[in-house]
Amino acid sequence: MSLAAHLPILPIAIPALAAPIALLAMRRRRGLAVGIGFASCFALLACGLVLMAGASGGPIRSYALGEWPAPFGIVVVADRLAALMLVLTAVLSLVALTHAVVTGADRKGWHFHPLFHFQLMGLNGAFLTGDLFNLFVFFEVLLIASYGLMLHGQGPARLKAGVQYVVVNLVGSALFLIALGMLYALTGTLNMADMGARVAAVPAADQGLLRIAGLLLASVFALKAALAPLHLWLARTYAAATPAVAALFAILTKVGVYALIRVVPQVFGEAAGAAAWVPDPWLLPAALASACVGFAGVFVARDLSEQAAYAVIGSTGTLLIAVAGWSAASLGAALYYLVHSTLAGAALFLVADVAARRRGSWGDAAHPGPDFAGRGVAALMFMAAAIAATGLPPLSGFIGKLLILKAVAELPDWGWAWSVILGTTFLGVVGFARTGSAVFWKSVEGEAPPAPPSRRDLLAPALALALLAALSAGAGPASAYAGAAAAQVLDPAASARAVLGEARR
Repeated sequence: MSLAAHLPILPIAIPALAAPIALLAMRRRRGLAVGIGFASCFALLACGLVLMAGASGGPIRSYALGEWPAPFGIVVVADRLAALMLVLTAVLSLVALTHAVVTGADRKGWHFHPLFHFQLMGLNGAFLTGDLFNLFVFFEVLLIASYGLMLHGQGPARLKAGVQYVVVNLVGSALFLIALGMLYALTGTLNMADMGARVAAVPAADQGLLRIAGLLLASVFALKAALAPLHLWLARTYAAATPAVAALFAILTKVGVYALIRVVPQVFGEAAGAAAWVPDPWLLPAALASACVGFAGVFVARDLSEQAAYAVIGSTGTLLIAVAGWSAASLGAALYYLVHSTLAGAALFLVADVAARRRGSWGDAAHPGPDFAGRGVAALMFMAAAIAATGLPPLSGFIGKLLILKAVAELPDWGWAWSVILGTTFLGVVGFARTGSAVFWKSVEGEAPPAPPSRRDLLAPALALALLAALSAGAGPASAYAGAAAAQVLDPAASARAVLGEARR
């Protein structure tokens, strides 16, 4: 087989190989470990772009490990949605790794680079797997790596938040296993495409159990997405993490959203009987509550990093308002906004670090301090990141929210959705304006902090903001691709043919 035939497995294999090599190189040759890290990220980006180019025409690539046919073997599935998430992960990893290296954050522990690669392996595996059990496995890989990255740099606040983060995710993992056991008992398979075909044959007497299993699974995904009321762990965890790590973590909640988008139409679609569209009764109310809670947190946050963490919650709520429509238009708008909100959240964490590094002992606290060097550049970056996060023109958040508003206008509860999206946008604008004016406009008497030794820490946030500008400039093709990916997700029969075609013949 040619290398092209093995392309779908490379986004998992590349970081899996890079992690142990970086571990061996780190102690004696840090430069080599850093080089391996960037080479791995660029290779992942190249793989993602090639897969995206191949998927843009519509074909779904299925890769059977060990040539064991589905549903008996492990299968990797690369379609439009998976390719989109792979490219987003690779781009975000380059931004986060750049900031970690230029600020020296990766030097605060020996294991940053190996953990970083294992995190990427778990993320890419979750986006590519066609099997629910392996979705659980890759969830655990990325979570175990995130535990180490969360504690990177040490400190009591980080340790306290890390313990809470570990406990919450262990509970989620236990519920995930229970749901998988129930689904396997009811359907005899854990392959998503095969399970989608078998749920229709579940006896009427077992329909209640099927619905319970579906609700458990959806609850686990909601926990990973930090959907209200399961969001309480996120703000403290993200605000306490190293800024480069927090920027990478901006995609972790999107893994939960991705899992909902992937699993619900495939397994719990129209043919699932009593379990059809299981999240429907509560997904929209929870999404509305999440948007309100998140942007209320932006309004009352005590520092810039905490504000960024609450913005992640709020943007996830806005995203899931669109997902709750389960139509091609609403899912397409959601996928465009998913890319935007991930990059905007990362930009906020990085800009908060830029301000903190220049304010000395005042850090990123949301109150006035002495005048500091580089205030103008940091203020402009904060303004751009805030505009992106709230959804004001001219950046991609405005386009994303317009697409969502247009899509949800066709839903029965459109009034609630419009009210919350527009109301939280205003609340976010006021919240960011309040902290921005306090940190970058007002000042108090006192000795000015020393100027930073270099301006290299501006590189990563500038790159994140440039990507948001590019997403705005390319909104036409980007939204068209997102719409095509949504339509493909809502056609589970096409995925089943790609994954199970050989087995059925």
